[in-house]
Amino acid sequence: MSFTPHTLEDRDEMLATLGVSSLKELFADIPKSAHLAKLDMPDGISEQEVYDRLHALSHKNAHELTCFIGGGFYDHSIPSAVDTLSSRGEFFTAYTPYQPEVAQGTLQAIFEFQSMICRLTGMDVANASMYDGGTALVEAALMAIRSTNRPRIIVAGGLNPIYRRMLDTYTRNLHIDMEELPVDEGAVDRVKLASLLTDQTAAVIIQNPNFFGTVEDFSDIAAMAHAHGALMIASVYPIAMGLIKSPAEMGCDIVVGEGQSLGLPLSFGGPYLGFFAVQKAHVRKMPGRIVGETTDRHGNRCYVLTLQAREQHIRREKAASNICSNEALCALRATIYLSLLGKQGLTDLAKTCMTKAEYAKAQFAQIKGVRIKNSAPTFNEFMLELPCNASDLVAELIPLGLIAGFPLGRYYPELQNCLLVAITEKRTQVEIDAFVSAVKGLLK
Repeated sequence: MSFTPHTLEDRDEMLATLGVSSLKELFADIPKSAHLAKLDMPDGISEQEVYDRLHALSHKNAHELTCFIGGGFYDHSIPSAVDTLSSRGEFFTAYTPYQPEVAQGTLQAIFEFQSMICRLTGMDVANASMYDGGTALVEAALMAIRSTNRPRIIVAGGLNPIYRRMLDTYTRNLHIDMEELPVDEGAVDRVKLASLLTDQTAAVIIQNPNFFGTVEDFSDIAAMAHAHGALMIASVYPIAMGLIKSPAEMGCDIVVGEGQSLGLPLSFGGPYLGFFAVQKAHVRKMPGRIVGETTDRHGNRCYVLTLQAREQHIRREKAASNICSNEALCALRATIYLSLLGKQGLTDLAKTCMTKAEYAKAQFAQIKGVRIKNSAPTFNEFMLELPCNASDLVAELIPLGLIAGFPLGRYYPELQNCLLVAITEKRTQVEIDAFVSAVKGLLK
């Protein structure tokens, strides 16, 4: 039997099933010498501080690694309410809401998710989630080709290389030309872009912040794309949207991203959550499905699946894509997370991440032989140029309890000495100082 007791009746039922009459009897086998009268917990500290303190106490004999790695997936704090609410049986066991009359709770949760993604990105319409950020980007590229009937896609060099590989894989046997823009220490080369844009360009793909952590205003690139009849596709980091200019304000037509940072743990790589939003003019070319709000015959508010471009719902040859996995539970977690944060909370979180990252940048810049390689502003991620091979340094820092970052030489041979470092709100000044000190000591 496995469930979380929500009422006294649930608790008593659980105890009866176990064959004991009280919680005291349940724990009777634990010797009194191991009992704690109270936890050593100061008053007036935050939930994250409580979690960190209890986590440290419970792992005194374990080797914990402090994470400074990012590259599209981030070690953010997750409020305990996200786990508790998303684990309720009503949501946890639900699959896909084919019958709206018996799936109103799931449909409303998805509708709220769509609404929040629209507010986050500034776009008009969002669908009911995608597999992950990479496949969402692939679907955006294919949607642009369908919408424009053009065969060429221009990809900014700052796009996540994992996403770039996914684009190559999905389009390998299609008649699509992929052209990549060079990267100048993180910024998009506007002159080169202007030379590549033609009347055969379906879309320009950018990422903000890009893979190297650089933040840019792409309004001018959107205008350049639109002048040639092409669409603008942006892959974004949702936490950064609490602080930087929205994709809609920049003139983007399609916005996608990875939702892992919205209440989903890293979990060795998944399951994750892709989001997908567009301007209203493009809604009928959007893949997946959309939950809509309506009223029943009695005038009561209710929810239904509206536009459905999946092959399960329409003729296969007219389907926008074969998206048939249900990501509703991951979308629910993101919805709960954003509800708990609220608009101001998201802004505060984004400011905290950026402020801590700027502190880390300043400390690393003081180390002899280390340079901050980003030539433009960054959010919470930045490149360090080292006087040694970055992979070697990362390997030496692991025994010191540090996951130092992402060695860029893995995807960019010319950046063997460069390390991508990510700072989230979970990283304390003590941890950052320890990281800087360790790097400084090893470089000596």
